[in-house]
Amino acid sequence: MSHRSHLRIALPNEIHALLAGLAMTAALLVAARPARAQETASVSSSPVLHLDRQSMGDAWWTGPMLAPSAATLPQGHFLVEPYFYDVSTSGSNTFGSLSYILYGLRNKLTIGMIPTVDYEVVNGGPNSSTVELGDTSLLIQFGLTQFHEGSWHPMTAVNVQQTFPTGRYDQLGNKPSDGFGGGAYTTAIALYSQTYLWMPNGRILRMRFNISDAFSSSAGVQGVSVYGTDAGFRGNAKPGQAAFADLAGEYSVTKKWVAALDVEYHFNGNTNVSGFDMLASAGSQSFSSVETNSGSIGQIIFAPAVEFNWKHNLGVLVGTRIIEVGHNITPSITPAIAINYVH
Repeated sequence: MSHRSHLRIALPNEIHALLAGLAMTAALLVAARPARAQETASVSSSPVLHLDRQSMGDAWWTGPMLAPSAATLPQGHFLVEPYFYDVSTSGSNTFGSLSYILYGLRNKLTIGMIPTVDYEVVNGGPNSSTVELGDTSLLIQFGLTQFHEGSWHPMTAVNVQQTFPTGRYDQLGNKPSDGFGGGAYTTAIALYSQTYLWMPNGRILRMRFNISDAFSSSAGVQGVSVYGTDAGFRGNAKPGQAAFADLAGEYSVTKKWVAALDVEYHFNGNTNVSGFDMLASAGSQSFSSVETNSGSIGQIIFAPAVEFNWKHNLGVLVGTRIIEVGHNITPSITPAIAINYVH
């Protein structure tokens, strides 16, 4: 269902604790016996090492719901993965689509884009006027290390994303449900990692551990907006820095069927909105100033899913993102389906 120059961010104690726990988990994964075959976009069959040990070629994957892959596409190959989802809260349902469109520019170098579209149905309020374009991200991913069976090195990659404010976010009039953008330019840098483990029954467990940090520019805001401003507002919004850590596992039940789970901690810093209310200032010699702060948001996200793969390069994922635990959050349940195709 989201991804600069050198960045530093002061994370709260909760994130430090989470990262410490995930780092310990990653260390345990490294200590476990890894796999021997390098992952590529087209996985060929590899020999079974033991009668009760699943071979790499006998496991097909689509990917978990939230954690992107550390793999890069071979030169000239592409990946298309559209998601279709319904973000359900107590007050609305947002139906939308997010698509990964990736291309292997060179070996170890993948480029791509992530367009989004949405439509909101509001309980007791005006729905979106039409299907609206959200913000659009461009990305580049560079592979650092490859995964080889028999080595402790996981597959790793650096991913940089630039999000452009292509979605509406202000001057929404009496249709605030038309706003699906942020109005700001957001730059994110992430470190992705992936490894394989064999369970006691011989089946493969594929693990991903990703961390990311992002910051945004200010956005000029006029009128009704996604930042909760009124019709007479004129000013700026400054979204806070954001960071996440995601630990995901995929268990190969059979060659085609996979059970997956993401556990993610997502932190958003305070968003400051400041300016003037021109309507409230009408007839006055001084403007009525406005300043609001959203406060920081910390949320723990669970995303169980099931994958079915018709072929090694074609599969479908059905899962649900659950946000119920955290600070200053809007609880939501987001069922989703995604189709993954690599060529």
